[in-house]
Amino acid sequence: MSSIKIRTKRKDGETQIRMLIAHPMEHGRNRDAKTNALIPAHFIQELTVKLNKNVIINGKIGANISKDPFFSFMLRGGNAGDKITISWLDNLGNKDTQVHVVK
Repeated sequence: MSSIKIRTKRKDGETQIRMLIAHPMEHGRNRDAKTNALIPAHFIQELTVKLNKNVIINGKIGANISKDPFFSFMLRGGNAGDKITISWLDNLGNKDTQVHVVK
């Protein structure tokens, strides 16, 4: 099961893309309440959004983003049947990809 949920909505020739990513986004400075040990850093470093096969966003993300990040943006164009592909890579080498077809 993917950690990425994608929703799109067409409006006035534009496409709203909303995504929710289930990820702990731990920056490495918090302590465990029981043991007082530092919780290791675990955060998304790179986020890529593609429209069909063209990269439209390739962003670097840091540890300052909150747990389970939500991103939303407007895309000029985007037609019914276009494929939105979202992928991320974190600092531990984990990655995930999700494909969504615009309706």
